[in-house]
Amino acid sequence: MSDESFQHVIRKRRSVRKFEPGRSVDRDVLSRIVDCGRWAPSGANVQCWDFIVVDDPQVRDDVTEVFRQQAQRLVDHAKGFPAVKKTYLANTVAIIIVLGDPRWRVCFPQPTTPGWEAEYQDNNEAIFLCSLGAAIQNIQLGVAAEGLTSAWLSGGGEDVTNRALSDLLGYPEWMKAYGTIPIGYPAATQNRRYRRPLQQSLHWNGYQANQYRTHEQVDFYESSLRPFAMYRDEEFLESWGDRVEKLGEWDDAFTTVNSNPGGTLQQAEDFSSPRTLGQATKRRNNK
Repeated sequence: MSDESFQHVIRKRRSVRKFEPGRSVDRDVLSRIVDCGRWAPSGANVQCWDFIVVDDPQVRDDVTEVFRQQAQRLVDHAKGFPAVKKTYLANTVAIIIVLGDPRWRVCFPQPTTPGWEAEYQDNNEAIFLCSLGAAIQNIQLGVAAEGLTSAWLSGGGEDVTNRALSDLLGYPEWMKAYGTIPIGYPAATQNRRYRRPLQQSLHWNGYQANQYRTHEQVDFYESSLRPFAMYRDEEFLESWGDRVEKLGEWDDAFTTVNSNPGGTLQQAEDFSSPRTLGQATKRRNNK
């Protein structure tokens, strides 16, 4: 494959949630897709994953029901998140579950000096999750290379959902479904979703403070812009017909090179939960 072809595969990957019903795909194709995940890099080369491919219609329907309930829990207990129904999983040709096996974390750097426990425990977790993320992304690209499409369901790793999947699919409950990848034929062509401008996220020879995204921009994205940036089929915010309405005072911050013209960097703050209430997240008040 030429470099140009590889770039094309990356750009044609889509997160699709509407598939053509009644289609099927050979297991040879699915095996090639999973093999892409197998070749992902991992910390200490531990390959801390297993891949469950669900292509039996009945098992697929059972997995779909698990995620239908998971979606309802989001509606009930994570108000304000722009969740989507998971019923579209019924039209997939297969669903790949990427399991993370935490036993292999013992192979990553371990603290041996008092006072350094947190340093290496946090690093240990990062290596584990990054390794799984690399495998999931490789599978996504393998799907695109085969002319199919997919999505990445981060749901599955929550304890309640994972227990249901463990009971259904037979893996140990202490493993987790960190990635769920539905695969199918798209029912409609989708354009590229919003991407932050390259010139805003690319830094040469050091971090450029004028490209920093402020706390206030993060708050605005979470409270007002997120559901539109997640689901609209437009790569460039400049293409939005209601751009002025949706972006308002934050237009330059999200569409130009300089997201932070003043160049001031901020101290860490608590972003463990939503901090503001915006137009798109008013449902958080309806508890």
